[in-house]
Amino acid sequence: MKSLKISRVPLPTLACWPQQWPEHDELWYIFNLQLKRDLKLDWFIRKPADGPVSYNNLEDALKDVKTANTQLILTLDTLALPPEERLSIKLKVEKMITAEGRLMDEESWMLKEAFNRHVNDPRPKVEDLLLSPDLEKLREPLFKLLQQYPYIRYARLSQFGITLIRKDDNDWTKKAVHDRKTAIYCAREKTARGFNLAGTNHWGETKAEIRSALLPRANQLLQETGFKMMLDDALRRGQRVVVCGGFVFWYEDKDSVGWIVMQMGESSAGKEGHTLWREGTIISKNHGRIVVLPYVKEGGELVKGHTKNAPHDGKAKLRHPDHYVELPFEVLDGDLMYDLLGRMKYE
Repeated sequence: MKSLKISRVPLPTLACWPQQWPEHDELWYIFNLQLKRDLKLDWFIRKPADGPVSYNNLEDALKDVKTANTQLILTLDTLALPPEERLSIKLKVEKMITAEGRLMDEESWMLKEAFNRHVNDPRPKVEDLLLSPDLEKLREPLFKLLQQYPYIRYARLSQFGITLIRKDDNDWTKKAVHDRKTAIYCAREKTARGFNLAGTNHWGETKAEIRSALLPRANQLLQETGFKMMLDDALRRGQRVVVCGGFVFWYEDKDSVGWIVMQMGESSAGKEGHTLWREGTIISKNHGRIVVLPYVKEGGELVKGHTKNAPHDGKAKLRHPDHYVELPFEVLDGDLMYDLLGRMKYE
């Protein structure tokens, strides 16, 4: 979650990106990625003079920022910087925007999957909600919110300036502090609680648990007709690695294993200044369960992708040198995992 700081001095804007305003579900504010005087990049909330500050829907916001970003990056060419410095900054900008897009796709997918897991849950009746007399005006708006998210235990009712906590099945008599912190908790609650996790927990750890919970579903996709058609088509085109969200579908032809699911990891050298190298290849010298995609260092060096194990897994079993494989990869764009987890357009 970006902070709400405003640049106090004029700074070059090299990109922009929308972020949902936690206090209001249907409001998206625009943040500018600006180059500070120490040549570091930072996010600042957009000023009215720079264009529309907010949008009522994500589609319009994304359309405008993607158009704007193709022009904003050209600002680099007007700055009195050495060519190698400009290249380094450009790669950092591309990396940060790519990361924002992936984060948005992933969190959108997780929210939709949380909702889908509870689509058949019983909804409370409006008269069943237990509220204190002074909160009676909240009965109808709370009822409407629970029709959409019956599983949540934190409920923010922005128009009334009140946040409620569920104590028992339908007991909403307890109030929470109504501030930006609890607004963030309430937004995360809609995703986390769908997987029996709390929106107040550490968000990174919560998302890691959700990814683990969804891994069996990713494996299940390998048995679905539409998904197998998509992978077979990729294989015919020579693609043996298909990247989608946080998962990598990998074709292992040794011993006729076929398609398997692996998780996507970051470079051991760290993420700062790195961006995806789409034309690169992945060389696998072991049977690690994590795939690091090819990336470009901030100095322009192209690094091949590789496979490895997670830190706590121990060393990955080595392949025989005769069985090393170097493979191209394909990244699926669009509404990534949401399409794959149950709404295959491929068929």
